[in-house]
Amino acid sequence: MIDEHVFICDNEERVVDVERTVYDDVENILRPKSMDGYVGQEKVKDNLTIFMKAAKLRGEALDHVLLYGPPGLGKTTLAHIIAAEMGTQIKITSGPAIEKTGDLAAILSNLNDGDVLFIDEIHRLRHNIEEILYPAMEDFSLDLILGKGPSARTVQIPLKKFTLIGATTKAGMLSSPLRDRFGVMLRLELYSTEELSEIATRSAKTLGFEIDKQASIEIAKRSRGTPRIVNRLLKRVRDFSSVLGHDQILKSDAELALNRLDIDGLGLDATDKNLILSLIQKFGGGPVGLETLSATINEDKDTIEDVYEPYLLQLGFIGRTPRGRVALKRAYEHFGLPLPKSLDEQLTLFDT
Repeated sequence: MIDEHVFICDNEERVVDVERTVYDDVENILRPKSMDGYVGQEKVKDNLTIFMKAAKLRGEALDHVLLYGPPGLGKTTLAHIIAAEMGTQIKITSGPAIEKTGDLAAILSNLNDGDVLFIDEIHRLRHNIEEILYPAMEDFSLDLILGKGPSARTVQIPLKKFTLIGATTKAGMLSSPLRDRFGVMLRLELYSTEELSEIATRSAKTLGFEIDKQASIEIAKRSRGTPRIVNRLLKRVRDFSSVLGHDQILKSDAELALNRLDIDGLGLDATDKNLILSLIQKFGGGPVGLETLSATINEDKDTIEDVYEPYLLQLGFIGRTPRGRVALKRAYEHFGLPLPKSLDEQLTLFDT
């Protein structure tokens, strides 16, 4: 029997963190291998299918593709599928990993016709690396400077026609010259509960166990619209179900496991709740400056802004105003707290 009053919290790794964590050790196993097996993102899939078929009919490489949107939605998976559908190889790297122009030159010169080069976090490329990419993407050539001073000379090296797929969570941080060189730009959206439930069922089958439909829906509802999180929660729920001796994951297993992990019905964990309740109970709902809020909950302000706030903004729980963060009506309702008389006055800050 599982003791329902014992809960161990690991503050270093959040189970609902949208970034990749140590919990995602089997993520590659769960990746779909074809467009037919990829759940959700119907508009993106339909457009990509047309672009790939057209490129095959012309006997050309697919135009360069930029995939952007929140983390954990399947940008890397789509890159693998594109390479598989086009019948080519894929080379994978990331913006921060390319430190020297020679590193990029070596990667590009080893690509064959039609190969896919996938650069994750492409917005973090260094400026000098970007300048090497411009002619590579546009003219399929490398312009390298050999030597220094008066004896320096430019050498142009032809490249095979390849497809660059860039992935970013911050499309606005891409420079205009780089962004304009992508022929296909596709935004990935958060998933619906139904789509996440389907992913949970598919992943359970891949991992070799059964899951009840209601259990998959319960996990999906708490997964913050993100496939990476639904797969992560599925594995934790499986642990509870196994210890309880069940042949398949039941809804009661999912509820017990997720409640024990302190993840509520909207996917909020202890850190999210601490942020919102501090804003409401310690600052009267705001407005409060980001630095003050950061010091109060003992979290780095960049982490608050980049990791915690996006989902709370999507839920309509908090708002950003010129004078700081404010708690909104939905946050009070979710936690069963009375609305302050000053709430209407706070909301007028959005219009200033």
